[in-house]
Amino acid sequence: MEKRILGLDPGLAILGFGAITCLMTEKKAGVSVPFTPIVPAICDSIQLIDFGVIKTSSKTEMGLRLCTIYDDLHTVVEQYKPDLVAIEKLFFYRMGNTIAVAQARGVVMLVLAQHKLPTIEFTPAQIKQALTGHGNADKYEVQEAVARELNLEQIPKPDDAADALAVALTAWFQESMG
Repeated sequence: MEKRILGLDPGLAILGFGAITCLMTEKKAGVSVPFTPIVPAICDSIQLIDFGVIKTSSKTEMGLRLCTIYDDLHTVVEQYKPDLVAIEKLFFYRMGNTIAVAQARGVVMLVLAQHKLPTIEFTPAQIKQALTGHGNADKYEVQEAVARELNLEQIPKPDDAADALAVALTAWFQESMG
């Protein structure tokens, strides 16, 4: 059985998304066998589906920017049909920017609720810890880990899409742990 995970890196100007799929197998005395609904499952192989960004222009009125995020994220959800959505928790760095990002994040949460999608949230430190083994890794270390885990020849671009894939991979790691 497959499980699709959509990772989101919320932003107002650029919202990154990354979709992955994992093969679910049973946990049975250290041996993996095909999934059945009776035995607990583990996610043990991963594959990239797609990644990208939703962009809005700073020259556009705030309400219209939020409408773009709303409409485009509905399209992303309908296209990739995730079973789980992982989202990066809001990180406070500049108050003016934080408020705008929080508004965009609210629109994201609304879209996910409308689709009745289960969501899981991770802090930047949790994502860094999951992908690199330490919570104070730099952006490049995390991006290298994304490329390595997904067997990509190069780091996904733009950075916001790579960040979204990092969020999705963090959810996968958590799912794999059972």
